[in-house]
Amino acid sequence: IHKFPIDPTIDNLSFYVVYMCHQIKPDSVDSYLSGICNQLESLFPSVRSNRRSPLVSRTLKGCKRLFNTPPNRKLPLSVEHVLLLLDAFPPSSHDNLLFRCLLVCGFFALHRLGELVDDDQPDLRDWRKTIRRATISLAVDHFSYILPTHKADPGYNSHTVVISDDHPDLNPVHIFRSYVTSRDGLFRFLPALWITSSGSVPTRSWFINRMRRVLPTTFAGHSLRAGGATYYAARGWSDDRIQ
Repeated sequence: IHKFPIDPTIDNLSFYVVYMCHQIKPDSVDSYLSGICNQLESLFPSVRSNRRSPLVSRTLKGCKRLFNTPPNRKLPLSVEHVLLLLDAFPPSSHDNLLFRCLLVCGFFALHRLGELVDDDQPDLRDWRKTIRRATISLAVDHFSYILPTHKADPGYNSHTVVISDDHPDLNPVHIFRSYVTSRDGLFRFLPALWITSSGSVPTRSWFINRMRRVLPTTFAGHSLRAGGATYYAARGWSDDRIQ
């Protein structure tokens, strides 16, 4: 529409980047450039080297700074939010006990939600990532379990998660003990630690749907990890200890 020649020169690619970044997201423009190189390389052998030129690369980098949309980060949970959720789900049923336990474990152990529950899509579930009932250890002032893997551990080296009762506002050990008692009474022979009343491992939507009954959509699964890190920072923990 601008009557430029179709030859993908450095200048033309740079003009294309600026124009398209005014229409769509810069990240999509980056993908478009890859497609252009793939389709036109047989006709214009220099298109890939032109794409990698400093002018085109810097033009795209500048457009990403100018036009990129800010990330949609969810708000961190506070202790007050955790207490509000605990009040909304009293220990009156097995599923409530499970939700309460997942909530305090995610918050105080800085879990990603995907480490505690299954994916909503069955094809993406991996039994190797499921926390086992046989790995837990329960003491008077703390409890622990083995996390088989996490996002930064693709080798499945496993880590021991320890949560103490050293928290002034609530007692995670009591909540965990109540859940384990209910779980063992109903599903003693099932291997997974987290089990719903239907006998299945809870999914992400199972947890989020309950959270949304109390909190707005500005809170989600990552709010557990972010909120727990904020909580420990407010208590004076060092960055190294929180990590």
